[in-house]
Amino acid sequence: MLDFRFSAPSIVLLDRASDDVADGGAEAALLLVAESERHAFFDSPAGRPFALAEQIAASPLSCRRDGQYQWLCFIDPKAPAAERYRRLREAVAPLAALKSGELALHLHGFVADEGATLAEALLGALLSARIPMPGYQREAKGPAPLHRVTLSPAYPLPLDRLLAEVEGNGLARYLAAMPSSELGAASYRQRVRALAEQEGWQWQELDEVELARRGAGAFLAVASGAEAGQAAMVRLRYQPPGARRKLALVGKGICHDSGGYSLKVGGGMYGMHLDMGGSAVALGTLLAISRAGLPVEVECWLAIAENHIGPRAYRPGDLVRAYDGTTIEVVDTDAEGRMVLADALSMAAEGAPDLLIDYATLTGACKRALGSRYSGAFTNRPAWFSELIEAGQQAGERIWPFPLDEDYDESLKSEWADLLQCAPGASCDHIDAARFLQHFVPASIPWLHLDLSGFRHKGGHGLVASEITGFGVRLTLTLLARQPLLSC
Repeated sequence: MLDFRFSAPSIVLLDRASDDVADGGAEAALLLVAESERHAFFDSPAGRPFALAEQIAASPLSCRRDGQYQWLCFIDPKAPAAERYRRLREAVAPLAALKSGELALHLHGFVADEGATLAEALLGALLSARIPMPGYQREAKGPAPLHRVTLSPAYPLPLDRLLAEVEGNGLARYLAAMPSSELGAASYRQRVRALAEQEGWQWQELDEVELARRGAGAFLAVASGAEAGQAAMVRLRYQPPGARRKLALVGKGICHDSGGYSLKVGGGMYGMHLDMGGSAVALGTLLAISRAGLPVEVECWLAIAENHIGPRAYRPGDLVRAYDGTTIEVVDTDAEGRMVLADALSMAAEGAPDLLIDYATLTGACKRALGSRYSGAFTNRPAWFSELIEAGQQAGERIWPFPLDEDYDESLKSEWADLLQCAPGASCDHIDAARFLQHFVPASIPWLHLDLSGFRHKGGHGLVASEITGFGVRLTLTLLARQPLLSC
């Protein structure tokens, strides 16, 4: 069974215009005040207890009033989105560490639209901080259960969607944080099956025998170095009544990446349990869509395997035949992600989705290009570029589009196969990898590839303060809310 557990608290919206939350009945409270109201607020009854802390430059500002601990944070609603999210993560940090089961949030000094946007993000940041993560220390203790959150004023908020996002992101982070000794390919498959049964999703598992019968040679080449019978392609399906559009999600699920014969060295193997992060995001996104009850059919494909060395492992120079018949000349066995995704994308495309999204911690080149503050976006629909950038800013999961012009294929020409797996030597490998993957997606299917350079970032992203960010769940739901399945 999957150990991840999160019980959403009851959210109580109070139509209280006062800046005094001491009567909210909660054990602790956070006041979020517009920066433009700073001086006026300190002169108000609610602000005077914070005056001493403000004079001695204490941060965050806090006080104890009428038996309630209160924290105060000022924010400029017109600041850049990344700065606003950072301030909100810092604001909820003291409350996230408390054992209190009842907390209060109050916003003061914002116009309606700004207040609603900040209230949603503030609540999401608090809930995300209280998501349990795996712990293996002898005295490990997770966050205390949160039973009730009071939010005022009573802004109209999409609470069902927000709670679903938080839980989907939490699942992605939880799975990615599990070490390979706890989440290998076989145990990952078992956990996914248990979750599918719990959520009522259709479930199908294509094991190595079935994949060999179907000719999924790119995936099987990667799986060949590990113990037989571990890897599989897992297909999940959520089909709500009345769904008229179809979304396909594909995730790279390499539970540990040694690099294979192109062995990672110099500490490069440490942290490679996170190489299944793309599949965790795909699974978390499916959970969020399902829990939110969005009226879209979803097929989720998880390419679950491990990349190891052994007598059967694939080698540089090998010829591999992919599921769609494409022949691939192997260059680097550490470029395994694009191999498993090639077959997964081909299988997902057979369902003719209205939109196909894949998620992968795919290339170091993307991280070198962007750092970990952004993730890279690649699409066969260039008209989407501005929408993708704006959605990333809104979600707090920033993305930047890269080109996919056909002449990049010059780097992938093989003398004796249809494609080189990757370019030998130095290259713009994030673009080469995306061009490689595009060969396995029919041009008729709108496609978005996310190279998750932002999946791990100290300080977090958007609503999430943890270093493992679960990047992609909130972004996807934001895209669907802004433009359902985009403009296909």
